[in-house]
Amino acid sequence: MSNELWDDNEFPLAFLITFRTYGTWLHGDERESVDTHGYNIFGAPRRPQNSELNRRMKSNSINDAFLLSQKCRSVVTDAVKSVCDYRGYLLYAANVRSNHAHTVVHARERPERLLNAFKANATRELRAAGLVSQEHRIWSRGGSTRYLWKRSDLDSAVDYVLYCQGDDFLTF
Repeated sequence: MSNELWDDNEFPLAFLITFRTYGTWLHGDERESVDTHGYNIFGAPRRPQNSELNRRMKSNSINDAFLLSQKCRSVVTDAVKSVCDYRGYLLYAANVRSNHAHTVVHARERPERLLNAFKANATRELRAAGLVSQEHRIWSRGGSTRYLWKRSDLDSAVDYVLYCQGDDFLTF
């Protein structure tokens, strides 16, 4: 395999980590989705639009969909930075939107641990700031963790997070 396709790194250069707010992207809507029932395999098709499934997902929701205000986005951004500072992660980019957050981060551990730490600290900080009640769900289950093995992949992820998300919000 040529170096153009793969860098011979022992560990990824970084991870692109994305997590969504609760109830803002349900299975069955027109954007399609992935899940643990055969729609989460690399190269496999996404779960197609299905209005009945989407209706059931909405009716089974515990809370209404949660959107992050500008103040909430600022708190989440600071919470992500705080986790990175405390644990010694290198944060290349962060962009918190109204219904999701993207981060590009280097760490020598599994990205799921970073994802969980980001969500937990953001939840704690949002509640401490009085922006979210104790009963309300903030985040959807899971998230996306992409491994970035090549410098070009890292550069593309940073560009995507900082400049390809639409209107300007807080970015780092």
